Amino acid sequence: MINYFTTSLRENPELALFLTLALGFVVGRFSIGSFKLGNVVGTLLAGLLIGQLGIDVPPIVKAVFFDLFLFATGYKVGPQFFRGLGKSALPQVALAAVVCVTCLLTAYLTAKLLGFDAGTAAGMMAGAFGDSAIIGTASNAITNLNLPPDETKRLLNNVPMAYAVTYLVGTTCSVWFLTTMGPKLLRADIVAESKKMEEEAGGSEEDEGPVPAYREWDFRAYRLRDEWAGRSVGDLEKSFAPERVFVERVRQDGHVVEAEPATVLASGGAVALVARRRVVSRGVAVGSEVEDRELLDFPIANVNVVITNKSIVNRTIEELATEYGRAVALRRLVRGGEEIPFEPRTRVNRGDLLELAGPQDDVERASKALGYVQGDTTATDIVFLGLGITIGGLVGLLSVTVGGVPITLTISGGALIMGLVFGWLRSMYPTFGGIPEAALWLFDTLGLAVFIGVVGLAAGPSFVDGLRRAGLTLLLVGAILAVIPFLVALLFGKYVLKMNPVLLLGATAGSGTSTPALRAVQDVAQSKIPVLGYTVPYAIAAIVMAAWGPVIVMLIH
Repeated sequence: MINYFTTSLRENPELALFLTLALGFVVGRFSIGSFKLGNVVGTLLAGLLIGQLGIDVPPIVKAVFFDLFLFATGYKVGPQFFRGLGKSALPQVALAAVVCVTCLLTAYLTAKLLGFDAGTAAGMMAGAFGDSAIIGTASNAITNLNLPPDETKRLLNNVPMAYAVTYLVGTTCSVWFLTTMGPKLLRADIVAESKKMEEEAGGSEEDEGPVPAYREWDFRAYRLRDEWAGRSVGDLEKSFAPERVFVERVRQDGHVVEAEPATVLASGGAVALVARRRVVSRGVAVGSEVEDRELLDFPIANVNVVITNKSIVNRTIEELATEYGRAVALRRLVRGGEEIPFEPRTRVNRGDLLELAGPQDDVERASKALGYVQGDTTATDIVFLGLGITIGGLVGLLSVTVGGVPITLTISGGALIMGLVFGWLRSMYPTFGGIPEAALWLFDTLGLAVFIGVVGLAAGPSFVDGLRRAGLTLLLVGAILAVIPFLVALLFGKYVLKMNPVLLLGATAGSGTSTPALRAVQDVAQSKIPVLGYTVPYAIAAIVMAAWGPVIVMLIH
C-alpha cells in the first residue's frame, strides 16, 4: 500500500499537489493563542513534507497560478493604489514608502553581513516581512540569472527554506511589537483614543457574528393631529430637525399616495414615517401611532453601490445625505476590501462601496446619483481577466539593460501591474470587468496556495539540509528584521507626520502588508477604527514589496 501510494504520487504529480493543498489548509488552521499559521505557511510546510518523496510538478503550473494571484492582488488594491497618489493620502504614502525602503535596506545589509546568497536573502525578506509575493518575483529573477542549472536550483530551493523559517517568528514579532510595544512607544491609550473616534463617528461598530435583531431605522404609521392640516410634508419633516425624519407615504381622503415635500396634509390624515428607532421609540408629537398595514406596505431595498460619479468624489457623507439621501440609510462603507467605520464628515472616494437601505424608490434614486449598482452576478468577466494577464505579460517581457544587466518586470510583474490598472478601470467604469468576491478569493487564495505548494514540493528534498545550515541564524534574523521597519514607521509617523496613534498603528500594519497585525491591533483597541489608516498603505506596500523580489536578488547577486 505504501509503495502504491508513493508511486502514484510520483507518477501523477497533480495528486500530490491536491494532497498538499488539503493537508496545508488543515495545518493552516492550527493556532497558538490568537496566532494562526495560515494557509500559505501550512501549504508550504505540507509541500516540503510531501516533497521528500521526490515529486516533479511541471513549472507551468506554478507560473499560471502565480499570475492569477498577482493579477487578483493588483485588481483588489488598484483603486486605493491610484488614490494614494493624491495629496490627501500623502502622509500614508510617505509612511508606506519609509517602511518598504527600510525593509529592503535591512534585508540587504543583513544578507551581506551574514554572507547569505540571493535565494536565502529573498526568502528571508519574504518571511520576516510576511509578504509571500516576494517568493514568486524573486524566484523568477533567479531563473533569469543564466546560472548553471545546479546553482539555479540551489538558490531557488533556498527561497522557501528561508521563508518557512523566518515567517513564523517574523509574524509573531511584528504582531507583538505593534500591540504591546507600539502603544507604549506612542505613549497613547489606544482604547480611549478609539472610543473617542467612535463617538465622533456616531458609535462603535457591531462585532461580526449572527445578524442582530436590532435595526437602527424604523418605519411607523401615525394619525396626525388636527394642527397639521393644511401644512406640507416638508414642514412636518423639518419639525424633527436636526434628526433626519421622512414621510414616505400619506393616507388622506381614503387614499394612500406617495409623499413629496410639497404634499399638503389633510385633516384626519395619516403618514408613514421613516426615522431612526431612537426618535420614534420615545414617541412623536405629531400624532398617535396607528396600525395601518396598507400605509406601510411598500417595498424595501438593500443594494451595494460603487461610487463612480466624479461630482461627488471627496464629498462628505453628510453632504451626500442632505442632497441625495432622503429616506436612505448608509449601512456599510467598504474601501479596498475592508469595511471601515464612518461618520458624517467621512469623505467618499471613487471605487468605495456603499451599502444603502430604505424604501426601494428612494434607494434607486440615490443609487443612480452616486454611481453603479453592483449586482449579485456570480460570473467572472474572463475576457477582462485573460486580456489583463496577457497584456501585462507582454509588457513584462520587455527589458532594459542597466550596467550590462537586462532588467525586466517578467510576466508575473506585468500581471501585477496590469491588475492594478484593470482594477482601477473597473472602479471607474464598473459596467464591465466584474470579478465576484468569491472568484477573487479563489484567484487570490488558491492561486498563491498552488504556487507555494509547488515551490514546497520542489524544495522538499533539500530543505532539511538548508535548514540545518542556516536555521538558528535565520530565526534570530527574522525576529530582528520584523521589528526594525515597524519601529522606524512608528517614530516617523509620530514625530514627523504627527499622525493620530490609532491610525498610525493601522497604517503601520498596512505598510507591512500584515493583516494579522491589523486584526491584533483592532483587538487591542477594541475597535475597527485602525482600519481607517490601513487601506492606502497596504495598497502601496503590496505592489512595492512584490517589486523588491527581483531587486534583492540583483543586489545580492
